[in-house]
Amino acid sequence: MVQTDYFRFTDYDCIGFDLDNTLARYKVGAMIEMEYHILANFLVDNKGYSAKHLLKPLDHNFIIKGLIVDDENGNLLRISGDGTIIQVTHGTKFLTQNEIKKYYPNLRWKATDLFAQNPLQTWNGPYSEKMRTLLDYYDIVASLIFARAVDAIDEDSSEIKLYNIWPDLLDALQDMFTREHFQNEKGKYFSEIKANPDKYYYKCSSHLLKWINALRDSGKIIFLITGSYVDFATHTASHTLGPQWRSYFDIVISYAKKPGFFTERRDFIGLDGFTETGPVKLEDLKIGGIYTHGNWTDLKHFLARNYKQPNPRFLYVGDNLIQDIYAPHVYAGCETVTVCEELEAEGVYGHDKWHPDEQFLCSTIWGSYFKCKSSGRMTNWYEIMKNHSRFFIPSLEYAATFPIDHKFRTNIY
Repeated sequence: MVQTDYFRFTDYDCIGFDLDNTLARYKVGAMIEMEYHILANFLVDNKGYSAKHLLKPLDHNFIIKGLIVDDENGNLLRISGDGTIIQVTHGTKFLTQNEIKKYYPNLRWKATDLFAQNPLQTWNGPYSEKMRTLLDYYDIVASLIFARAVDAIDEDSSEIKLYNIWPDLLDALQDMFTREHFQNEKGKYFSEIKANPDKYYYKCSSHLLKWINALRDSGKIIFLITGSYVDFATHTASHTLGPQWRSYFDIVISYAKKPGFFTERRDFIGLDGFTETGPVKLEDLKIGGIYTHGNWTDLKHFLARNYKQPNPRFLYVGDNLIQDIYAPHVYAGCETVTVCEELEAEGVYGHDKWHPDEQFLCSTIWGSYFKCKSSGRMTNWYEIMKNHSRFFIPSLEYAATFPIDHKFRTNIY
């Protein structure tokens, strides 16, 4: 598609959405506080970490989306688009340029160099054990817990050491999000969200729901691809889009396991209620159906077949810059739109500074999500947004305040 200085949703024929933090908006502050409490207590109770350090009140000013964990050195990093390391903390202590160079000569690290070339190079394999990226509001608080754990270890010993905190933190995250826990009432995360949905979810406005329907009424095929398993996705969608949520979509894919959905050829799996049945062939996918796993190549064939016009154009809208933006654009040739709440929290790129959870999304010590505070260099996340999405918006609620054929300016970025 020819790039222009404006973007319009109606220029696309098959339009897909992520669910969590895209169509379904969370009350981010409440969710972050809940996640910190669960993760910190898990590490104290099950892994023997310091209650003195981890059970302190949440310091929301330390957290910011997109930090990179260097587990061996006990550091948190931010990088520019070319991989240059631009900010580092050791534990919760910010390092000077000279201190940074002791860890990373020439402000480079092999792991982040690979990540800057292609983020999926560090998604799995040996470098995934050396560095982890904290990409969204599900794992954003892991940065503070990691940093405080480093502080606790350093307090006990001043010797230079290799840290090994991330495996324990990963155990805590997996315990929190294990998909079976939703049904069997194990773990604290799903139990809390099930018990208090109004504390954690915003309901979609009527104008957003009408906007989605207007796209369908104009002849667009609308689809949903979510990483959540079907039971949790149903819970989330029912409390945000409403009990008839499936009526907004021509097909729903849950537990899609992005970014692999866009890079691999996994089978679609059928469902009987919340129970997976067996593989479903491309020719057996149905309009109105709901499936797990799957892959973009087959879904694209299904969408094209049902659009019934030659050469349909595809668009996917999501918030996770690796799973929803980079992977579909680079590996699937699918145009994307980024949902980034920090646009409103920071009040940048033409958006008013308004967000009810601004204090959780903005950091005066790290600076802007888009730009390094000290050097003024744009972060790698800004570069991914700019290079791999057609347009970025603070929310779909914002987009839905305009007609479906509205021309959004893109040259403001």
